[in-house]
Amino acid sequence: MNGAIYDSTMNIFFKLNHDRIYHGMLATSLGPLDVALGEIGLALLRGFLYGVGFMAVVAPLGLIPSLWGILAIPAAVLIAFGFASVGMALTTYMKSFQQLEIINIFLLPMFLFSGSFYPLSVFPEWLQFIIKALPLSQAIHLVRGLTLGQINTALLGHAFYFVVMIVIGLFFTTKRLNALFMK
Repeated sequence: MNGAIYDSTMNIFFKLNHDRIYHGMLATSLGPLDVALGEIGLALLRGFLYGVGFMAVVAPLGLIPSLWGILAIPAAVLIAFGFASVGMALTTYMKSFQQLEIINIFLLPMFLFSGSFYPLSVFPEWLQFIIKALPLSQAIHLVRGLTLGQINTALLGHAFYFVVMIVIGLFFTTKRLNALFMK
């Protein structure tokens, strides 16, 4: 989550507003979707490397009891794609770099309360419902299910959550880049 968000917010913001790199890119035959996919590709590479690095550490320790755990690597890429596409879409609406801190206001509680450090059962039921709807909670359930070999149809729902994030993020990123540069 953090790597994909930071790759698709800070880097994009400065390329968009200060370096003016996208003006040159869009003066070629590239379209806004091409630019978005290229930038998000960096976040995907980072997500892949995080997934491989994580597996390289925990697998030799015997903490991956199932062969299904290898699918955590493509799951990490899917998760990175979801966060990066939404992060880039949000960044295109930011006018100053201070506004990027708004994203961090949402990331920190999501990180702390997503169920990665302690079970959701410590929260009241109404708050558990909200936490379960957050993207990081979906990511944790997906990766945890794969690494522990708890394969069920709920994992498809968690994966579909990120497919929806990707579609929404790419739609708004492309629309916004069109509005900014294709006047």
